[in-house]
Amino acid sequence: MKQEEIKKVVRERYAGVAREGESCCAPKTSCCGSSNVAGNLSKRVGYTDEDLNSVPEGANLGLGCGNPVAIASLMEGETVLDLGSGAGFDCFLAAKRVGKEGKVIGVDMTPDMIDRARNNARKGNFANVEFRLGEIENLPAADNSVDVVISNCVINLAPDKSRVFKEAFRVIRPGGRFMVSDIVLLKELPEPVRDSIEAYTGCIAGAMLKDEYIKTIKNAGFKDVQVLDEKNFPIDVVENDPIGKKVIEKLNMSIEDLDEIGKSVVSIRVQAKK
Repeated sequence: MKQEEIKKVVRERYAGVAREGESCCAPKTSCCGSSNVAGNLSKRVGYTDEDLNSVPEGANLGLGCGNPVAIASLMEGETVLDLGSGAGFDCFLAAKRVGKEGKVIGVDMTPDMIDRARNNARKGNFANVEFRLGEIENLPAADNSVDVVISNCVINLAPDKSRVFKEAFRVIRPGGRFMVSDIVLLKELPEPVRDSIEAYTGCIAGAMLKDEYIKTIKNAGFKDVQVLDEKNFPIDVVENDPIGKKVIEKLNMSIEDLDEIGKSVVSIRVQAKK
């Protein structure tokens, strides 16, 4: 798949998520009958009820695979940039930590997401949050302009991850931090899954091998790169997700195939310094 084709499909997929309020990683209604699927999924990956209740309604779309804000050690007055900010969930949590003297910048390539995030900021009176339309491979931010870069299950969707890490390094001030949650692989996926555009937009096919992911961060210039946490990605989420179901049906996958993929896919939390 060509990079521009991937970006087009991902942009269209997440524009639909923004308009419908549907998670890419969860069904509209859960198997247990809960209407708050996004909230339930978010709690599974590290968010608290306090987190969920402190942001505007509609800001949490259940798109994350971890909680980068929880590991960012954000301090009052800092400037934070969120790669792939979606409807603004992590930005609003970060904004509360950096306070009125701080600033949070969300970057997303989907106009519908930017519109939704800006509306959420207005609803929640978040004066210290700004959302910018742009690609994370070409960040709309100046050199050495932010203290912390965060991201949550987005870099795996970028075709050129090396460029993403280099851009993050560029915009972080000396001494600043890079702290992200993302999906990586412990071993290569089967070729039909790797080549599936549906699996790509579902956060799996675009993932890098874990060791390669860490090496690429280091090659961008970051130091003290550490994996703080590693968990198996809940494969039942893929089974219940509309995109996941398309992949399973299209590739005629068995339960054994799913289990094997489940052993290959993990979510990690990574920190590094400039």
